[in-house]
Order: sequence, then C-alpha cells, then structure tokens
Amino acid sequence: MSELVLHDDELDEDCYRVRLFLSLLGLQARRVAVDVVPGGQQDGPAFRVISPAGMLPVLHIDGQAVCGAEAALLALAHGRPAWLPEGRAEFAQVAHWLQFAGGPLRAAARMRRACLFEGAGDAQSDRRRAAVAALRIVEDHLAHRRLEGGCWVVGEGPTVGDIALFPAAALCRDWGEEHAAYPALRRWVRAVRALPGFVTMPGIPDYG
Repeated sequence: MSELVLHDDELDEDCYRVRLFLSLLGLQARRVAVDVVPGGQQDGPAFRVISPAGMLPVLHIDGQAVCGAEAALLALAHGRPAWLPEGRAEFAQVAHWLQFAGGPLRAAARMRRACLFEGAGDAQSDRRRAAVAALRIVEDHLAHRRLEGGCWVVGEGPTVGDIALFPAAALCRDWGEEHAAYPALRRWVRAVRALPGFVTMPGIPDYG
C-alpha cells in the first residue's frame, strides 16, 4: 500500500471516524490539516480541486482520493472480512448502518456543529428531535442485540458499521444529550473504547 494521506479536521467527527479506523488497523497516515472553522478552507478553490464537493475527510489510498467518511471506511475495510463481512446477509446489515450513519444519524452531527460553532443551543428544536430520534434507533437496536447475546452492531465482532456510528453516539453530550438516557448505547461505547488501538478526540468522555 502506498503512503496514506488524510485531509483532516481535528474537531470533525467524520474525520475522526477515519482516524479511529486507521488506528484500529494499525495504519499510519500523513495528516493534512484543513481549517474548517473559522477558516472555511473546505470551500476554497485549492481544496475543491481535491474534493469537488468540499467533503471531508479525504483519504488518498493507492493513488486514489476517496472523499467522505463512509467511502473511506469501505476503502480501508476492503479485503478485511473481520471488519467488512463477506457473507451477503451480514454485508447488507453493515451497508445499512453505513447508510444510516450518513443519513438519519447526520442530524446528530448537525446538532453538535450548531451548538459548538453557531451558539444554537436548544433553539434548534426540530434538529434536536431528529438527532434524538436517530440516537434512539441505535439504542433500540443495541438493546435488541444484547437480548440476543450480541455486543456489536452486526455479527460477533466490531465492523465498519460500529466505527461509522460511534462518533455521533460518543459525542452527543456536546449538544446536551446525556448518555444516561441510552444504557445500551453507553455499554457499546465502552466496548468500542476498549478495542486495541482506540484513539479518542475532544468531546468524547472517559468512562470508569
């Protein structure tokens, strides 16, 4: 594999997804900082040459620029069946949760960004309701998995589905949503934190 290069924003949870997965895989990437707030570099012409939609993160892997967290996770997981199952049923489940992370769960990222950088607080009631509803779906799924004897989102071990979902859940206190309301999710966050190679980011709490 050629040198990995990651265009990265330290406080962006999509970028963190990729940093976390790289660390869990034991891989090193040369990081290129992108000043999103307040710099807005993702909207500048130089960055748009790299990522035409201004999407972060951008991972250069085997000479290919891969834009967006879900795409980067899939590129890194390719050929690693422990992280991306090859069986049709489990692969479909992982694909579902990747889509969920990039779809409904995006409301949590928008809520966090509004609270951190726009001073929105509780004023964003519609955004908050959507974020809470998405977290509740993850909570209910994890509670059901626990009743079945499972710890992870899909299958018997962590997959890229877990990595895609993790930051929104772990960072929800940045927008005032307490982990105490989500017991299954909190147990799962602890399990992810216990994985060899785990790295954190600002805003993710420590657990005893």
